[in-house]
Amino acid sequence: MFTSSRFLFLSAAALALAACGKKEEAPVAVQSDAVVATDAAAASAAGPTPGVYEVTDAAGKKVSTTTINAGGTYAQDMADGHREAGIVKMVDGKTCFDPSGKAEPECYTDSARAADGSFTATDSKGGVVTVRPKAK
Repeated sequence: MFTSSRFLFLSAAALALAACGKKEEAPVAVQSDAVVATDAAAASAAGPTPGVYEVTDAAGKKVSTTTINAGGTYAQDMADGHREAGIVKMVDGKTCFDPSGKAEPECYTDSARAADGSFTATDSKGGVVTVRPKAK
């Protein structure tokens, strides 16, 4: 007659032998939507990518050359000759430029970047500009 401990031992041994005959495949890593959203949020929290950018309007006319610094500041040399500077940061997934002085911040919804690093930015009124990293 089998005792319960002997039964458990034999069952465990049978399972172990059965497992030896199978080659276990490595699990496939699948990135969940939650992980993608978290990665996007982390990128947004990090702020806009530092660099120098050429900004053009829908007709291809130069609007400005914008420099974004690693410290969260920016400077824009506008095509009409004036210069604007201030703080740039991400707010609710939008890139927001907050100029020094009394001017209100202007926020843009950025498209995904193309292979060359360019993207479009849409302001709150629906105006669209194209932003391209400036060659060094």
